[in-house]
Formats: sequence, C-alpha cells, structure tokens
Amino acid sequence: MSEQVQALLEAPLEFWRDGLQFARRCEKPDKKEFLKICTAVGTGFVVMGVVGYIVKLIHVPLNHTLVGGA
Repeated sequence: MSEQVQALLEAPLEFWRDGLQFARRCEKPDKKEFLKICTAVGTGFVVMGVVGYIVKLIHVPLNHTLVGGA
C-alpha cells in the first residue's frame, strides 16, 4: 500500500521536473524565425479564408436551387 501512495505522490513531482527541464531548453525565436512563422500562419489564414469563401459561393446558390429558395 505504501508503494502505491509513494507512486501517486511521485507523479506530480516528476511532471514538475519534466516541465522545468522543457522550459529551460526552450528559447525565444530570433527575428528571422519569428517572421517566417508569422508568414506561414498568415498564409494559412488567407488560404482557409479563400477556401471558405469558395465553398460559400458554391453552397448558397446550390442550396437555393435545390430547396427552391424561400
């Protein structure tokens, strides 16, 4: 029984140690890397917006045609 309690108490401590080790190894991106990430995210937003707009352009007239428009 004591081993189970000890294992239960050890889990949060091990999680904390792993989190600290991860935080110590992380570093902030430099300006070039940051701009590359921003460009990739912005491009993704634009692509998803265009895809959504095209789907909406196809869906609305098709829906009105099939349903008969109200």
